[in-house]
Amino acid sequence: MTNHPWKRPVTADWNPNLYMKFEPERTRAARDLLAQVPGNSAETVFDLGCGPGNSVELLQRRFPQAAITGVDSSEAMLRHARLRAPGATFQLKDITTWTPDRPADLIFANAALHFLPDHEVLFPRLASLLKSGGSLAVQMPNIVREASHAAMRLVATEGPWANRLVPIAKTRPVIASFEEYHEWLRPLCVDIDIWMTTYIHRLDGPDDIVDWFAGSGLRPFLDPLDEHERRDFLALYKRELEHAYPAEPDGKTFLSYPRLFLVAVRK
Repeated sequence: MTNHPWKRPVTADWNPNLYMKFEPERTRAARDLLAQVPGNSAETVFDLGCGPGNSVELLQRRFPQAAITGVDSSEAMLRHARLRAPGATFQLKDITTWTPDRPADLIFANAALHFLPDHEVLFPRLASLLKSGGSLAVQMPNIVREASHAAMRLVATEGPWANRLVPIAKTRPVIASFEEYHEWLRPLCVDIDIWMTTYIHRLDGPDDIVDWFAGSGLRPFLDPLDEHERRDFLALYKRELEHAYPAEPDGKTFLSYPRLFLVAVRK
């Protein structure tokens, strides 16, 4: 039987090994985002929510002469990132209060800002930290309406954890509309490019879908639970996934994964 990482104890901090089980799929979105950033040179680059360093590596290859700083709130992730990208600088900080020590040529945020609230304040604030001509590049999983996340909210209403998890299910940040991001950034930015891409990932059944989200989107639901409750929650979640994502004849499952991309250039 496959020993899936989510069947082992879930720690309070992020699990880099679990997160990077799907490194090619997660890095593909970062690569697609970086491909749309204008210009071939930069002096100062910040990677917000840099995780285990896979996106920092991409930035180092694109801008080999730049001073690149990875910012993350997880020490576990940063330990991996420091080993993976030794030429970069890393900061253990919360993005909501982070401020750079100098204006940036590029603020890059791959799969990080969707965890944070108040985008109408956050996005203009980040844009204001750019040099004139600098770029804000953001990718966010726009998946809260997919079956995978509907199942999270459904399971949150079941079992002894309901009083703790239902408020989380109701208050988790929701990505805004294309028009709202454009409106919020328009006073500060030009060439605001916004697009959606839906990736289709072929995974090894519902266990793989659980592994995927246990390393990311499930964490707000799992963090308030003890180890026994987490195992029960994940077992119920897997049961829901089996109905929502029926297996192909070879046992594989297709996971549809929409992502919102945004690149804006500072006036």
